[in-house]
Amino acid sequence: MSTSDHPAAPAPAPASFSVSVADVELEADDLDPEQIVSGEPVVTGKVLWESADGKQVRGIWQITPGVVTDVEANELFVVVSGRATVEVEGGGTLEVGPGSACVLREGDRTTWTVHETLRKAYHISY
Repeated sequence: MSTSDHPAAPAPAPASFSVSVADVELEADDLDPEQIVSGEPVVTGKVLWESADGKQVRGIWQITPGVVTDVEANELFVVVSGRATVEVEGGGTLEVGPGSACVLREGDRTTWTVHETLRKAYHISY
């Protein structure tokens, strides 16, 4: 059998890694002005890993104080620093702070009241 009779080997998976969430340098991330309810919140973030098909993303995200609205993806996140109140339309009110693990459902309409600059590590599935 020639080598052309064998399918190509899959690309190797990226190496495992570790980062200090508090120390990762974040990049500016656009926030739609229509999402801002009050204040002048600034969003920054860093994608640490994304699946080849773009259906899973892992990273770090930060927002400064203010009030913003959002439509959520299917997300699990853990707050590293800061505090916020997240109101889920038709659902509960979540008080999140350092160490909080939170799950948001795809399509949830939320209002984030950020009391102290909030930094989180997240995993999103699309």
